[in-house]
Amino acid sequence: MTSFEQVIDRRSTRSVKWDLMEIIYGIEDASDILPMWVADMDFAAPQAVIDALQERLKHPIFGYSYMCEGCRTAVQNWLLQRHGWQTQSEWMLFHHGVVPAIATVIETFTQKGDSILISSPVYPPFFSIPEKQGRQLVENFLIEKNGVYEFDLDSFENQLAQGVKLYILCNPHNPGGMVWSKETLEEIVRLCAKYDTLILSDEIHSDLVFAPHRHIPLVTVANGEEHRIITCVAPTKTFNLAGIQAAVMIVTDEEKREQLKENALANGQMELSPFAATALTAAYEHGEPWLEELLTVFSSHMDYAIAEITKAVPAVKIAKPNGTYLLWIDTRDTGLSEKEIMNLLLTKGKLALEPGSKYGQAGTGFFRMNVACPRSILEDGVARFIKALT
Repeated sequence: MTSFEQVIDRRSTRSVKWDLMEIIYGIEDASDILPMWVADMDFAAPQAVIDALQERLKHPIFGYSYMCEGCRTAVQNWLLQRHGWQTQSEWMLFHHGVVPAIATVIETFTQKGDSILISSPVYPPFFSIPEKQGRQLVENFLIEKNGVYEFDLDSFENQLAQGVKLYILCNPHNPGGMVWSKETLEEIVRLCAKYDTLILSDEIHSDLVFAPHRHIPLVTVANGEEHRIITCVAPTKTFNLAGIQAAVMIVTDEEKREQLKENALANGQMELSPFAATALTAAYEHGEPWLEELLTVFSSHMDYAIAEITKAVPAVKIAKPNGTYLLWIDTRDTGLSEKEIMNLLLTKGKLALEPGSKYGQAGTGFFRMNVACPRSILEDGVARFIKALT
């Protein structure tokens, strides 16, 4: 049995995914409900990471830590080998996650009332963080055709022209799974430069891409506009380390780096924990074979789920994503509302998925399914989905 076939009981481990369903879904008892919603995996982390953490635990003092040059070199080597991106050590600022990093960038480079542009449907914090910080949110709706998304660049430019201070890009795209093309990325940069708009590029899913698709770091197609791009990457999504809380902001512009450092001081932001430093370094130095096998598992899982669900429920449509481990399930032709389907999933199918409206108005009618689990759990989840809608 491989590590990707092993079923690990996660209940009663303070798991958001498994232990908070009663609160998240407003139900009395979720003991018989299968969670396939929040984006973490039901797989053990790479053995190299576990071994490195266990070795660190042999030292009994867990005092203040810092990200050493070896940590930075591990990130540099990974980005170069996986994505052809040559970075510099001094460009890196470490943070306790991509979501906190997004909040920091918004706070540092925008003011209350400033306009922030997002392309929806998209990851919920893209909505909530600007709104909580008193910024004006502007939505650029992606164009969807048979489950595949593309940018409406005319609309995108019109919105930038209204005085957008910051654009937040999701690449690869969550929840749609799109890996944006070089031409699209170049045009995004060109238009943002034209209207002097800062870009925050969330690239947390960049390692989870299926051949022949290939992730393109936005900075690598910036054509002289690298200074207006702040990129967020992390080992946490790639290697199932979300609870470790480690991310990297890569900022080529020295002035912007200094502003971010000042913000960190103003907010009392500490360096990452010794466990975060250990896990990040081990994952980037030794995790590639694990990842390569994982991508094969994900692709197979998606093929299975798409074939079984669409055969049993022909009104449901699912396009295989270019990347991520998330299926974006189109239920608009079922004749049922999102609320009705959610009720059927929870009460009849005993399955917890995420409703598309969580990703903005443009996501209504879709559901997000996380397939990062052993095959036996996947098959159970697919059967539950089919049961709910037949």
